Amino acid sequence: MHELSIAISLVEAAQDELEKLGPVRAVAIHLDLGQLSGVVRDALEFSYEVACQNTALAGSRLIIKEIPVMVECPSCGGPQLVVSLQDFRCARCGSIGGRVVQGRELQLAALEIEESTVPPV
Repeated sequence: MHELSIAISLVEAAQDELEKLGPVRAVAIHLDLGQLSGVVRDALEFSYEVACQNTALAGSRLIIKEIPVMVECPSCGGPQLVVSLQDFRCARCGSIGGRVVQGRELQLAALEIEESTVPPV
């Protein structure tokens, strides 16, 4: 399950940012997840919970924004949604194929924080 290694990487990246920011607490991680990323959303959400245990991100949420697949349509000439992942046709004109321009994302988009209420030691 590669989702666990992805979750661990997300937590480590977020912890690095938290250290730079000082006395703050992570509320949520916002992630852009493309439909063609090869990541199973449910598995990633479960793995995130596991990866956060005993870290500065314990209790934070993973907020996933699913990014749909878009192709550069050979007929329309612009980025268009596909009909479905099983039918790679332009949703606008029905042309087959095209270069994928969106939908492979796996990107940490934002780290939502709040000021820590714990006094410094």
